[in-house]
Amino acid sequence: MAGKLYIVPTPVGNMEDMTFRAIRVLKEADLILAEDTRTSGILMKHFDVHTPMRSHHKYNEHDSVRQIVAQIEGGMNVALVSDAGTPGISDPGFMLSRECRRAGIDVECLPGATAFVPALVASGLPCDRFVFEGFLPPKKGRVTRLALLAADNRTCVIYESPKRLPRTLRQLADAFGENRGAAVCREISKLHETIHKGTLGELAAYFAENNPKGEIVIVISGAEDRRRPDDCTGSDTEL
Repeated sequence: MAGKLYIVPTPVGNMEDMTFRAIRVLKEADLILAEDTRTSGILMKHFDVHTPMRSHHKYNEHDSVRQIVAQIEGGMNVALVSDAGTPGISDPGFMLSRECRRAGIDVECLPGATAFVPALVASGLPCDRFVFEGFLPPKKGRVTRLALLAADNRTCVIYESPKRLPRTLRQLADAFGENRGAAVCREISKLHETIHKGTLGELAAYFAENNPKGEIVIVISGAEDRRRPDDCTGSDTEL
């Protein structure tokens, strides 16, 4: 009897975001595939998980997928985790999930942590309709993609590295317009979580002078909604 592939979200910051179900699945699995076994090893130690781990990341997944599928077909239950968040969301996972489906293997994805959902909801921008873009193309197709997103009426969610954030915000302000409302969400669920709100022009100017650190989510209002993000209380910063 074939086994099953479990896709298991892990905390993006706060360890308390781990679910009881996720811990149980990781403990009961025959093998855990981890984006980085050193990073996931810290999580496994914290939750007393002793299941064997194997590295599975974007540099080796093309070569290892066939072997993993064969092991699951042979009865092995495999859990897939990334360094943080839900595998497949700007992290390895899609390819293995697709090949398991093609082979008739059950794939079960647990609900759990991901950075863009709390960033979107906390941004103060409309979240009833949105487009998740992930990371923008680094070079080829970037200008074209920005033009398409600028015309979209849905709220747009983008991931970015802190090093590239100032440049990206300037490009966004040029493509979407200086006055388009936006929010830069940093270190979601972590100790130093902050949300900076304002127009793209204001945010570009602020981060040109203030180098950010940590994981970044950018949320931008849609083409028909040119309001600034809603006012809110707490540690959020309104520019």
